[in-house]
Amino acid sequence: MFRQASRLLARSTTTTTRRARAFSTDVPATPAQNANFIESWKKVIPNMEPPKTPASFMIPRPATPSSLPSKITVNFVLPYASELSNKEVDMVIIPATTGQMGVLPGHVPTIAELKPGILSVHEGNDTTKYFVSSGFTFIHANSVADVIAVEAVPLDHIDPALVQKGLADFTQKLSSATTDLEKAEAQIGVDVHSALNSALSG
Repeated sequence: MFRQASRLLARSTTTTTRRARAFSTDVPATPAQNANFIESWKKVIPNMEPPKTPASFMIPRPATPSSLPSKITVNFVLPYASELSNKEVDMVIIPATTGQMGVLPGHVPTIAELKPGILSVHEGNDTTKYFVSSGFTFIHANSVADVIAVEAVPLDHIDPALVQKGLADFTQKLSSATTDLEKAEAQIGVDVHSALNSALSG
C-alpha cells in the first residue's frame, strides 16, 4: 500500500514538473485557440459553433516592449470611479505594506498590497497626491501599473481638523474597548487617522 502511494506521489510530482505553468510574460499576447477541442466539438456537434471561453472576450495583452519606454502608464481605479485611465507619467510612488515603492518605466512585474498612505503621481514638475486606504497594485512587464484602491481622496481635500478629531476619538475608543471586535475596529481607526495625520504633516 505504501509502495503504491509513493509511486503515485512520484508520478504526480513528475507530471507537475513537466506541466509547469508559464510566466505571464511568456504567454502570447493574442489568445490561442485550442485546435483539438474545436476539432472534437465539430465532430460531435457539427451544426453548432464551439463555445467561447472568457479569454476570447479579453483585450489581448500588449507585447512587452523591446526597449525601455520613457513613461509609465497608470490606471488608478476605485469601486465607484476611475481617477486615472491610461495616464502616461514619469513615476508613481506607492504606499505598499512593505514600504514606499517607487515605480519607474521598466519596473519588474510586481503585485503589492497597499496600506493607508500617500500615492504620489509624478508628471514633469507636477505631483498629484492621493490618500489611499487600502488595495492592490499590479505592475506589468510592459510598463503599465494598475492601482486598485478601496478608497482614495486627493490630499488637498482633507480637513486637518477633522483628522485630529477622528484620531482623538478612535484613541479614546481603543483605550475603552472591552471586546476583541471593538479593539480591532478602534485600532483600524487609529491606524488610518495616524496615516492621514502623517500625510498632512509630512
